[in-house]
Amino acid sequence: MARMKAAQAAVLVMEREGVQQAFGVPGAAINPLYAALRERQSIAHVLARHVEAASHMAEGYTRARAGNIGVCIGTSGPAGTDMITGLYSAGADSIPILCITGQAPRARLHKEDFQAVDIESIARPVTKWAVTVREPAQVPGVFQQAFHVMRSGRPGPVLIDLPFDVQMAEIEFDIDTYEPLPVYRPAASRRQIDKALDMLMQAQRPVIVAGGGIINADASGLLVEFAESIGVPVIPTLMGWGAIPDDHPLMAGMCGLQTSHRYGNATMLASDFVLGIGNRWANRHTGSVDVYTRGRRFVHVDIEPTQIGRVFMPDFGIVSDARAALELFVQAARERASAGRLKDFGAWAARCAERKRLMHRKSDHDDQPIKPMRVYQEMNQAFGRDTTYVSTIGLSQIAGAQFLHVYGPRRWINCGQAGPLGWTIPAALGVVAADPTRDVVALSGDYDFQFLIEELAVGAQFRLPYVHVLVNNSYLGLIRQAQRNFDMDYCVQLGFDNQNLPVDDSGLRGYGVDHVAVAEGLGCKALRVSDPARIGPALRQARELAREHRVPVVVEVILERVTNIAMGTEIDNVVEFEAIDCRHPQGHAGLEQAGLLD
Repeated sequence: MARMKAAQAAVLVMEREGVQQAFGVPGAAINPLYAALRERQSIAHVLARHVEAASHMAEGYTRARAGNIGVCIGTSGPAGTDMITGLYSAGADSIPILCITGQAPRARLHKEDFQAVDIESIARPVTKWAVTVREPAQVPGVFQQAFHVMRSGRPGPVLIDLPFDVQMAEIEFDIDTYEPLPVYRPAASRRQIDKALDMLMQAQRPVIVAGGGIINADASGLLVEFAESIGVPVIPTLMGWGAIPDDHPLMAGMCGLQTSHRYGNATMLASDFVLGIGNRWANRHTGSVDVYTRGRRFVHVDIEPTQIGRVFMPDFGIVSDARAALELFVQAARERASAGRLKDFGAWAARCAERKRLMHRKSDHDDQPIKPMRVYQEMNQAFGRDTTYVSTIGLSQIAGAQFLHVYGPRRWINCGQAGPLGWTIPAALGVVAADPTRDVVALSGDYDFQFLIEELAVGAQFRLPYVHVLVNNSYLGLIRQAQRNFDMDYCVQLGFDNQNLPVDDSGLRGYGVDHVAVAEGLGCKALRVSDPARIGPALRQARELAREHRVPVVVEVILERVTNIAMGTEIDNVVEFEAIDCRHPQGHAGLEQAGLLD
C-alpha cells in the first residue's frame, strides 16, 4: 500500500487500463489531476482550443483503432457542459470515451458556487454512467468501474466528476495489485446460430446488413469470411462501411435515404431475407418500416438487448457481441459446406453484382463552378486504398458516402447519429493522434469547417498532419435543400462580399470567408481550387505538404452554389436530381427489362 493523492491514483488506474493519450483544457478545478499527469509523464496530452473539440478528439482517437479509449479532460462548469455534445455523439454511436471534469469542493456543491454545475445530472441521459465522486477513497474503484462499464455490452461513454478537495485528499492505494474488471459481452449460442442459418437457407435472395457493431468488435475479417462461405451479398450501414471492401464481389452497396448507392437500394428492395448484425435499423438507412420490411424476413443480432425489436420486431432476435456471433456463423457454415448442406446463391449474388456494375451516378462533370460529384471522383483517384476518411454531416458527407470508396474497417470515421457540426476537424486530429503515420483525409462543407475552425491550430502545434478537403458552396446546403419542401431559401446563405480578398480573387468575394487565409493564420497550409482540372493535382500536392510540414493542409474547392444531392423519403423513392451514369446499353429501360430494379 502507498499513500498518495486521489488524483494520482486516478492516473495510475488509467495507465493500467491502457490509456496513452488525453485531450483537454486545464483549469483551476481540475489542476490536481493535471499535476498528477505532469508528474507521471505517462499519458500524452493534446491541448484543445475548445472543450467540445477535446471530446470530439477523444471520439476520433477511440474510433481509429480497436481497443482505444479516448480521454477528454476539462475544468468545472462550462467545460463539462461543452463536452455534452461529444458524450451524446459517442453514446449514440456506441463509442467509449472517458470524460473527466473538475468540480467545486464538496462543501460548495449546490450552493451556486462559481463554475459549479450538477454535471452528473446533465450528462446522465447521454452516457452509460455519470458520477460525481464524493469520497476520496472511492476514486480508484470509480475509475475501475468506468472502464468496465465503457467496454461491457454496448460500448459507450462515461463521465467522472471530481470535486477539487476529493482530488487533493490523500488515500491508501496499492496499484501493484490492481486488475481491470472482466469485460462482459453477451454471446450467441450455437442453437441460435443454427436457427438463423436455417432461416437464411430457406430464402431465395438473402442479404447481410453489416452494422458498426462489427467494426467495434474488430470482426470485419470474420464478416467477409462468413459472407464468402455462404455466397451472400453484404449491405453495410453507414457506420459499418468498410467492414467489407467496396470492391469485394459480395459488397452490394449501401442502402438508405441519403448515404446510399442506387444499386444498394435496388438490391435491398429485391431481397427476401435480411440478416442484420451489429446494426440498429437507423431511420436514414431504413426509411419507413413498412417499405423496408415488406416482403422480407429478418434476423437481428445485436449486443444490446433493448435494440432487438426497438424499431421493428424481427422474425428472430439474437443478443450477442458481433464477433462472438460471427465466429459461430463461420464455424456453422464450414460444417454445412463440408456436409453439402449449403444452398447455392450464386445466381442471386451475380444479379447483385450486375446492379453494382451498371447502376451509378454521374461524377465526371467538367462544369465550372465545380459540381461536388467531381470532387469525390478526384479524391478516389488521388488517395490510396488505405486512406481514412473523416466526416460528420451535410451534403458533403452525404455525397461523399455516395461517391467515395472505402476499403477497410475504421477507414470511414463518421458520427452517424448525432452529426454535430464542427465535429470533423477535432475528430480528424484525434484519428491522427492515434496513428500519426496514417493517411487521413477529412471532408467538410464550409459551415461544418467554420464551427470549430480554431482547432486547426492544435494540429499545427502538435504536428498532427492530415488533408482537409473543404467543399465550399457558401450555403447551409443540406438545410437549403430541405427548405425546398417549404418553398423557401431562408437564413441559410453564408456568402458576403469579403473586401479583404485580393483583386484577382474578386469573383470569390461573394463566398465570404477566406478559408485559406484563416488556415494559414492558424499555422496550417492551404490551397484553393476553382478549376475542376486542378482538383487532382491540388489533392496530391496537399498530401505531400502534409507529409513534409507535419501540419493539417486544407484544400478549399469552390463549388457551384446550388447542387441538389440524391435523397428521398423512402428507399424506393430516392430522387435523382443530377444525371445518372447508367451503364446498361439500353439505359434505364434496359435495367427494368433485365429485372435489375425488381
